[in-house]
Amino acid sequence: MVAAESRLTVGAQRILDSASELFYRNGIHAVGVDAIAARSGVTKRTLYDRFGSKDALVVAYLTQRHRQWWQRFEERLAAAEHPRTLAVFDSYLADVDDGDRGCAFINAAGELPFTHPGYEVVRDHKTKVYDRIVELVGEDTRVRDPQAVAEHVFLLLEGAVAHRGIDGSARRLTRARELARRCLTEAC
Repeated sequence: MVAAESRLTVGAQRILDSASELFYRNGIHAVGVDAIAARSGVTKRTLYDRFGSKDALVVAYLTQRHRQWWQRFEERLAAAEHPRTLAVFDSYLADVDDGDRGCAFINAAGELPFTHPGYEVVRDHKTKVYDRIVELVGEDTRVRDPQAVAEHVFLLLEGAVAHRGIDGSARRLTRARELARRCLTEAC
């Protein structure tokens, strides 16, 4: 496994940044190490010296993406008004790139076999999002079973995020946020 990006050399970070852009824009399977090496201005040997394999680079890509998204989410959450659970929708609404291809984790899950080490990063990210929603629902509503409400909110979020990647529109994400607000209000 690759060390945390804070300990990567400048060259290794450039490789990871290039790979991240290419994987997100074109898909993990469509991008070869030749393209990553060319984009980052290094040889394939240097790429393999820094990461060991394309699989390890995929894990580093997903891990870095999780850390960056999670940091932005927690910052938005710290500034969020009640109900704070809705900050997760705000994070997905705010994290839209030009030519947005939707959720990198959903995309990766669609490409990677269950046995790929990157799939575990995807699973871990989605579990952490769900668990945080459970915590937030508990804080926002004080219901006896925050998991039941969180399950609804999580499914609204995931469905809307998946559709943003399909149709390129935030319309369903905005609508899902409103439905989640209603769900949280009724739970109170």
